[in-house]
Amino acid sequence: MSLEKFSHALENAFGSYVYGESPEELYEPIRYIMSLGGKRIRPLLTLITANLFTENWQNALSAAMSVEVFHNFTLMHDDIMDQAPLRRGKPTVHSKWDVNRAILSGDVMLVAAYGLLSNMEPEYLKTALKRFNRIAAEVCEGQQLDMLFAERTAVTKEDYLEMIRLKTSVLVGFAMELGGIAAGAGEATCRELYAIGENLGLGFQQTDDILDVYADPDVFGKQVGGDIIENKKTWLLLRAVEKSAGTPLEKELSGWLPVTDTGAKVEGIRGIYDTLGIRSEATALAEEYFEKAERGLAALEVSRPAQKEHLQAIIHQIRTRNK
Repeated sequence: MSLEKFSHALENAFGSYVYGESPEELYEPIRYIMSLGGKRIRPLLTLITANLFTENWQNALSAAMSVEVFHNFTLMHDDIMDQAPLRRGKPTVHSKWDVNRAILSGDVMLVAAYGLLSNMEPEYLKTALKRFNRIAAEVCEGQQLDMLFAERTAVTKEDYLEMIRLKTSVLVGFAMELGGIAAGAGEATCRELYAIGENLGLGFQQTDDILDVYADPDVFGKQVGGDIIENKKTWLLLRAVEKSAGTPLEKELSGWLPVTDTGAKVEGIRGIYDTLGIRSEATALAEEYFEKAERGLAALEVSRPAQKEHLQAIIHQIRTRNK
């Protein structure tokens, strides 16, 4: 099932939206990061979910845009904290300009996200704002946990999954919930939509972590092996530590962590993952989350059930992506 009508509506809306004009130095970085495109998964989910309940899914367009602008605001600031050189295959905002401009332009993006959300129908706006505020805070909580984990030695796989639930999955869940809110779906239905999106987000992030280690660098758009280089306590690393305990690989793995030769380090740790079968286990976990999302969608009662095909298509797209 084609998703083109939703994608075209989003690109046209973003192409004509004006974030501001002066000073140019403030708004140029915003236009830059938004022009990089990305997958637009979250706003697509908002529109496609609204389409489950109403033919007038275009009424959710401004709300969908707010989710994407907020998402890119978090990316701009996350890239500063991670000192990331690339985003979607292009220089990150802080490396193309400077940290101060990235911070300030990101702040304006947050304001723009609220402005776009405020265009919703008045009867739905209070609910949407309340949920948006909670989700935005949870995303920040997840980012803080991510930074704290870099300093902690005792982090479990469960800790990590809760961190990515907050940092990534809650916004995917909200994107679907927001589509329901904008289309006038009931409260219980919106909770179900959120749960579907949260599971989809967990599968998405787990897949992203796998791709960070194993993706083709020519198509991935980010530095392959970045998580390994930064010693990020991903599920893959935590599972490798767990499985290697008491074996010769335990010492080998711990020996790679302080290494500064990035190429050798990525190859070395990737080799340990291969020996321990970490990739297949991580993939199986991602598939569990995708299956939960699929089951939730199948059980969801909507007024336009034939339109579920669009959501099934986007779930398939996320499950099979290579970048």
